[in-house]
Amino acid sequence: MELPPHAQGRRSQLSQDVASYVRELIISGRARRDDYLRIDTIAKAMGISSTPVREGLLMLQLEGFVKLVPRHGFRVVGVEPQDVLDIFWAQGVLAGELAARAAMRASEDEISELEALIEAHSRAVAAGDEPSYTRLGHQFHRAVNLAARSNRLANLLGNMTKQLPNQFYGKIEGQIEGSLEYHPRILEAIRGRDAEAARAQMVEHIVSGGDALVQYLEDQGLWAEDRESDAGA
Repeated sequence: MELPPHAQGRRSQLSQDVASYVRELIISGRARRDDYLRIDTIAKAMGISSTPVREGLLMLQLEGFVKLVPRHGFRVVGVEPQDVLDIFWAQGVLAGELAARAAMRASEDEISELEALIEAHSRAVAAGDEPSYTRLGHQFHRAVNLAARSNRLANLLGNMTKQLPNQFYGKIEGQIEGSLEYHPRILEAIRGRDAEAARAQMVEHIVSGGDALVQYLEDQGLWAEDRESDAGA
């Protein structure tokens, strides 16, 4: 039976929700390398049917987080420090190009919006309001991407950013400090119509965020158990 469009849309969103949920389990270390993920267990935890769970896990297989093993199920491949750095490098390349285009195309109103977002973000950080400064940090990047007027490139970047859970960004001290340092620099480059400076600052900002996340995950002991197992093998 062919599903009506709205039902199909809901199932697609559920699959993406599953991918986000399991991706977070893997990045946080709650699902370890070589663990097997049970579809019925995930479905029960999320209160959904098994079909979107399987579809979500297949999405994660394409991203390299899990592998479908015949007659066994989905096995966690895990994520290594270099994997995280590679994801941020790729994001940086795309975000840098968007920032360069924003420097050439942003309107004065868009530049004023970026300035307002930076000021609001700084106030939220000073107040220790994590939900607000996390949201405002994302809004700054989204505003830069919109100012670039390159929808397809922005969509590619959006797909890349989905590979790492948003919840980590507000918990990484280096990422917060990096935003306070780099966002004003990026704005000044855009305001000055300096495309190459905007690109360089954005790439450096994103890549430094990857370094901060790897350090955070190291401190959380994400890879300690795997290294002990490798050493004892």
